[in-house]
Amino acid sequence: MSTQMKFVIGGVAAFLVLSILGWWTVALIVLGVMAVPAVLYMMLDPSQRRRVRAQTRKRLGS
Repeated sequence: MSTQMKFVIGGVAAFLVLSILGWWTVALIVLGVMAVPAVLYMMLDPSQRRRVRAQTRKRLGS
């Protein structure tokens, strides 16, 4: 299956979910999905945050 076809199927699925659940419900789900990693990152100690940032920089260079 091509990448373009995957995007088309994802778009159709997103449209169906949006039409069934309603705009506000979908917006809350999207905000929740974006907020969970941010909250988890903020719960880390400063030393743990440094370790996560160092790993991210390592991956960018490879």
